[in-house]
Amino acid sequence: MLPLTVPPLARARVFGAAVTAGVLLTVFSAGYGYERDELYFRMLHPAWGYVDQPPLTPLVARGFAAVFTDATWAIRIPATLAMMTSVVVVALITCEFGGGSAAQTLSAWGYAFAAFPMILGHTLLTATLDLPVWPALVLFVMRVITRSEPRWWLAAGAVAGVSLYNKLLVAVLLLALGVGLALVGPRRLVLSRWAAGGAVLGLVVGLPNLIYQATNGWPQLDMGRALADNNAGSVHILMWPFLLIMLGPPLAPVWIAGLVALWRDRRLRFIAVAFPVLLVLVYVMGAQFYYPFGLLAVLYAVGCVPTWRWVSERTGWRRLLEVGVVVNAVVSCVVALPLIPMADLQDTPVPAMSQVVQDSVGWPRYVAQIAGVYDRLPHSEQARSVIYASNYGEAGAVDRYGGRLGLPAVYSGQNQLTYVGRPPDGTTTVVFVGGQFDRAASWFRSCAVRARLHNGVGVDNEEQGEPVAICRGPRWPWPQLWPRLHHLD
Repeated sequence: MLPLTVPPLARARVFGAAVTAGVLLTVFSAGYGYERDELYFRMLHPAWGYVDQPPLTPLVARGFAAVFTDATWAIRIPATLAMMTSVVVVALITCEFGGGSAAQTLSAWGYAFAAFPMILGHTLLTATLDLPVWPALVLFVMRVITRSEPRWWLAAGAVAGVSLYNKLLVAVLLLALGVGLALVGPRRLVLSRWAAGGAVLGLVVGLPNLIYQATNGWPQLDMGRALADNNAGSVHILMWPFLLIMLGPPLAPVWIAGLVALWRDRRLRFIAVAFPVLLVLVYVMGAQFYYPFGLLAVLYAVGCVPTWRWVSERTGWRRLLEVGVVVNAVVSCVVALPLIPMADLQDTPVPAMSQVVQDSVGWPRYVAQIAGVYDRLPHSEQARSVIYASNYGEAGAVDRYGGRLGLPAVYSGQNQLTYVGRPPDGTTTVVFVGGQFDRAASWFRSCAVRARLHNGVGVDNEEQGEPVAICRGPRWPWPQLWPRLHHLD
């Protein structure tokens, strides 16, 4: 059972870990370049929602670019802050489970320099802003029990409501926790007026976003199905080994110890039950393999308590744990941060280990190659030309770098960009970029490949080798052709 009194937060050690990680992320925030999602977010104008996501992350990205400057270091400030906040929240969970300063040190420093938190802290993604959210929600529910203070339901409801503006995925966590409570209790938790108040507060806070979803046909569900169509096969395979990789293999025994510890504590057993329920839900959804990470972080935070208690009595094991945390931190930093010169990346396993690294390489060079094709058009034809990008990364790169190269407006049929705008009716020539070119021959009277994208550093990413073509004579008027180019993925 948990102790009646919760140890004080080891402020110096916990905030020391958060600040150290924050400084490291800031120093390397310029990195290799924008990640493709960052290029996309900065293009989206503020709105109540989009077909592929709620409004928060694009609003944050565009806001920081406007307030500071349109550069990677600026839009990654909120990513760094979110990661630092999550370090403190994770340590608070360790504290809530009875962990003293040593266990909290293991929790904060181990988590702060683990692989997935470092990757997300370096890049502004929707998953980045979720880093502190799931652990905070579980922390507040824990406090309802450990402190016998049901008012923490209101805090949990508020966090869930705010989270709806970033992803609807928090509903999956709530469902998993609800199933855990229904199966092993304490069921009285969900029957109190405080729990009802928390649910109402969450709905009220998230209501504008829910109204947008409802009045627009729940586009997030369509996006989820599109992701599943593209990703389910790999998610069903990758989700399981990535449970061991996301925090790093040396820390896997710690979160496993947390799962066992929660199961042994009758008051918090529902969290242990919620974890396999969540895995089943993510497996069935098939959208993204990393969705269980928020609850995995909770297991790790709890596991630091029995782990430190056990190793503190065994000097050899304690040293092995300390070495494991350090080695894990070094490997995580190499994978997550731009420590390796870009020219040397192809000779390392880092691009294969990190999709974020792959998606951050080569954008200015790609745009220069697109500009080279456009510049070869006759000046009279350029006036009736646009750039079409098959995906939002390519579109975002042209939007960011194309102006100084004299490129015209860029359009894309992927996700929300379909609704941002379509080419003018008088457009007769398209510089067509990317994977949709395979179908372009049926959309235009003539198409010819003029170049192939190459990042110059040999990193095999989604753009490497993709065509840049000149397509002339659309077969239908643009209002009829444009819906054919739309795709969700």
